[in-house]
Amino acid sequence: MNVKPLSDRVLILPNPAEEKTAGGLIIPDTAKEKPLAGKVVAVGPGTSEVKMEVKVGDQVLYGKYAGQEIQIEGESYLIMKQNDILAII
Repeated sequence: MNVKPLSDRVLILPNPAEEKTAGGLIIPDTAKEKPLAGKVVAVGPGTSEVKMEVKVGDQVLYGKYAGQEIQIEGESYLIMKQNDILAII
């Protein structure tokens, strides 16, 4: 994959959605929550106003409605601005 985000954008590979509940019940695809955490796989250069604080490999938390979902080589990713990221974990 050769994707380089522009400006202060970040490409994230979301963590997989939970397959089972804590009690062992299988969650159907239609009821799965969108993951709110993922791994940073590419980072833009930033701007003169925004210094990039995340780096490739960071595990991050982001808002429920953050980012735009895109498909690259059959894999789902999110691309979002750095300010949509809530925390590095």
